[in-house]
Amino acid sequence: MLSVVIITKNEELNIGRCLTSVQEIADEIIVVDSGSNDGTVDIARNLGASVYHQDWLGFDKQKNYAASLATKDYILFLDADEEVSEELKSSIREAMAKKDRVGWKIHRKTYYMGKVLHHVWHREWLLRLVKRGEGHFKGDLHEKMICNGKTGKLRGPLLHYSYKSLSDQMNRLVGYARQSAMIMEKEGRKFYFFNLVLNPMWAFFKVFLRGGFLEGYRGVLIAVFEATYTFLKYAFLLERKLQKKGRLWM
Repeated sequence: MLSVVIITKNEELNIGRCLTSVQEIADEIIVVDSGSNDGTVDIARNLGASVYHQDWLGFDKQKNYAASLATKDYILFLDADEEVSEELKSSIREAMAKKDRVGWKIHRKTYYMGKVLHHVWHREWLLRLVKRGEGHFKGDLHEKMICNGKTGKLRGPLLHYSYKSLSDQMNRLVGYARQSAMIMEKEGRKFYFFNLVLNPMWAFFKVFLRGGFLEGYRGVLIAVFEATYTFLKYAFLLERKLQKKGRLWM
């Protein structure tokens, strides 16, 4: 039997599609919301999910808390902006019936500006289906599931509807960059001037080395955003270090 677990905040544009895609395979749906002020909670409840509130703990802790609420044999972890394809549903059923693994990776394909990306952000194999009690998340920003046993891969894509708009992408990028700077500071990372110049340039060209030019203008936009994110995380790291030295007016 399958529990589907999702964490949310202000996902009214996505949550309905996500929940609808798993209703025929889920024996229970757990949604842990961290304070939505839109229609997320009502939509989730109307589609049969059990909704719980939990103030934000960080990505890994929030997901681990949500997992602790699940009661079925297997747990499928989803983000609210994802959709389970028909082929993936069949593969999930087969995997649970075989019981020869404790975890399974899923191939995520990303929609960006109305089209599936085939060369950028396309190599994502994410550990998302796990036997209950055999896995946990670790890492606050780029959290990953750690599994206690043998894993496999499932057929069929997990569809990811990445950003609502370019403004949404930029807003999230700034937030992620701030979090990255905090993590780097905690890890004792040093700031060097070249981080503001060379690292963003490398982030930009790396997108094209991975085939980003084949995505057309989408690839250009992604490369620019990747470079911007890289620049900002080092800029915020510099800001934090200067603040600690009392050399800023903020």
